[in-house]
Amino acid sequence: MNDQRTGKQIDVIIVRYGELALKSPGVRNLYEKILMKNIAAMLDSRNIPYSLMRREWGRIFIETTDPHAAEAAADVFGVVSTSPALITEPDLKSAAGTCASLGKGLILEGESFAIRARRSGNHSFSSADIGRVCGDAVWNMLENEGKHPRVDLSSPDKEIFVEMRQNLAYVYLETVKGVGGLPLGTQGSMVALMSGGLDSPVAAWLMMKRGVMIIPVYCNTSPYGEDAARERAFDCIRQLQTWAPGHQFTTYEIPHGPNLSSFIDTCDRKNTCLLCKRMMYREAYEIMKKEGASGIITGSSLGQVASQTAANMHAEIYQLSIPIYHPLIAFDKSEIMDIARRIGTYEISTRPAGSCTAVPERPEVKANYDLVVLEEKRLDIENMVSEALKAAKVFKL
Repeated sequence: MNDQRTGKQIDVIIVRYGELALKSPGVRNLYEKILMKNIAAMLDSRNIPYSLMRREWGRIFIETTDPHAAEAAADVFGVVSTSPALITEPDLKSAAGTCASLGKGLILEGESFAIRARRSGNHSFSSADIGRVCGDAVWNMLENEGKHPRVDLSSPDKEIFVEMRQNLAYVYLETVKGVGGLPLGTQGSMVALMSGGLDSPVAAWLMMKRGVMIIPVYCNTSPYGEDAARERAFDCIRQLQTWAPGHQFTTYEIPHGPNLSSFIDTCDRKNTCLLCKRMMYREAYEIMKKEGASGIITGSSLGQVASQTAANMHAEIYQLSIPIYHPLIAFDKSEIMDIARRIGTYEISTRPAGSCTAVPERPEVKANYDLVVLEEKRLDIENMVSEALKAAKVFKL
């Protein structure tokens, strides 16, 4: 397949990564192998063919003629950027000829251009030499065509990039921004509490971006929640799965309605949401231990809703020795919505699904943490957790 801007056949996709380069040699080697495996899975999931994937210091190269591989690889956690490129010999003459060929179909009458050059390895010339020789070749080609080229290094209309390495050189026109982070699976696994709203899928995705494999857990609040809420949550989980080809989520559904009924019948009504969240944490903690995971992810954002005040979040974890992560804690709603659109969960999360009818008319917003513990003493919490987990369903989505 040809590059749409020039009509030229591409040879390779350059894949760049960031934080991996800062790791020790052994860790870096492991992370690079995991990253290559994840890239291969993403390409396969989108039916993009490639003949070979290889790595050199600081780069991964995907040998393919399909430029769509650049966008696919850019969606893999750990990738900083990608570029569809042409391969040429690592000398000035070859690079200059390729630049001139690309420039012929790229630079129009009256447009300015610039050569952006970099090199690595041992060469008898500098990056400045690459820029000068390749720039001259493009200039002369345009002059011969009767065009009037202009060089503008500050704000050119068109740019041609040359990356000269030890054994090969690469010439390309664009850089596709990647998602960044760390390769999925390098930081173990965590349980992700999923509601299907805007926040929890974004929180889970952000932890996936940091290399964490998620174990989604949906606490089904029926009869206090509608079936549409369940469908929305599972559709969000399926969308997150598209960011993790090659990995299969183990998803739990826990019946949470009976516990809500106990809270409503036995405890101060205003504390229902606090007791609900503490119970979810306990249930998730048991799954965390069962799965050998190392934490629990929530979509909580400080002050966003009445139940997420600082006082309430303190009460929710009081005396619970559970590792809980709130990746959205300081995010504004608009920031969360922007990420949801980016990752494909926004349309799902904003579908009508009704409200939880267990929420009290006036929920507690300034919880006294020790009073919540006293409320729990009215209940057989341990048995409630046990019964809920016995009735849990496990899915491989």
